[in-house]
Amino acid sequence: MNFDDTPTEAAFRAEARAWIAANAPREHEADLRASPFGRVALRNTDIIAASKTWQKKKADAGWACLHWPKEYGGRGASPIERVIWGQEEGVFGKLSGLFIIGHGMCGPTVMAFASEEHKHKRLPPLASGEEIWCQLFSEPAGGSDLAGLRTRAEKSGGEWVINGQKIWTSGAHHSDWGLLIARTDPEVAKHKGLTMFFLDMKSPGVEIRPIKQANGQAEFNEVYFTDVRIPDHQRLGKVGDGWNVSLTTLMNERLSIGASMPTGFPELFDLCERLDADGRPAIENRHVRAKLANWATKSNGLKFTGYRAMSALSRGERPGPENSIGKLVAGSTMQDIAQFALELEGPMGALRRTPGIDETGLFVAMLLRSPATRIEGGTDEILRNIIAERVLGLPADIRLDKDVPFDKIPTKGR
Repeated sequence: MNFDDTPTEAAFRAEARAWIAANAPREHEADLRASPFGRVALRNTDIIAASKTWQKKKADAGWACLHWPKEYGGRGASPIERVIWGQEEGVFGKLSGLFIIGHGMCGPTVMAFASEEHKHKRLPPLASGEEIWCQLFSEPAGGSDLAGLRTRAEKSGGEWVINGQKIWTSGAHHSDWGLLIARTDPEVAKHKGLTMFFLDMKSPGVEIRPIKQANGQAEFNEVYFTDVRIPDHQRLGKVGDGWNVSLTTLMNERLSIGASMPTGFPELFDLCERLDADGRPAIENRHVRAKLANWATKSNGLKFTGYRAMSALSRGERPGPENSIGKLVAGSTMQDIAQFALELEGPMGALRRTPGIDETGLFVAMLLRSPATRIEGGTDEILRNIIAERVLGLPADIRLDKDVPFDKIPTKGR
């Protein structure tokens, strides 16, 4: 396989490199390089404002959401051009983290199911970073069973009235719009009575409560809905077909998370080159080198699996269940790498002088954030089931609630 640029790709790379060299926010480069996974922080600058400024500059020059059609704010670029752009953007790509849910998950769902009017109205400001989107799926009582959700949507004239609660909603406190899946018919099997909507997060009756995390951040939220009204024209797909619509979101979610989730391997490799172990660099220890070789293999496998998924998208295919592999492997790898790094560093690894900026404490921040990576976007157990059943063709788990009306499924205390 030849990974050298073709003449066309080389020209694209040169154009991208020149534009980034002339426009990148160099004043933030040092902070971005020092920011550990899960905490991008800038000195004396609001990260949201900086992210929006960079995204808008990219959009104005035609570098935002490269794979989207031009009429929706993209560039109509090829998958390999997306890869090239990511390579050239480098550390400045960390400023795009604020938009990963909107660009990677919500946008493709709106593009697939919304009316043309809504596509032209909502997608360009999403691509340009002027609007932020979130994904309102998980619920306290449902755990990993998305189809077990209890948030209700009841028809009232030309509107739907929403009551219920969502949890673990990333970025809800910064969001302008959100995708919402709710139950519209409790008298049919749980997968069949769901409907998807998009709503203004500033709508009356929406209450957002950030959740404090172990690493000191509060990027997840609880979201409460009390008689929130959504116009029927903001429904995505048919009434009762929300599960099928959600699959577009979920498959794109696993592709986006798996393709963009850092494993911590480059940081670990750098640490092993610099860290003294018994008077010699840690990388010279054969046990350390064996660990590094294993993680290098996984990291490269993740990279090229992501390239394969991008190629499938370029053929017009919907992201498939195989994309669960990337997210499953990346999440556990990051946790293992963080634990190993802290073992190498010893007590000094737990110190943190300037959270989010100073290199000290990088692997502590990574370790504290890593459990969430194995839950968000589908738990490890859910992903293994998907891979087993839909990729390897193994027998499905026994489901006692299959084809049982949702309101007839026994619950605790009922």
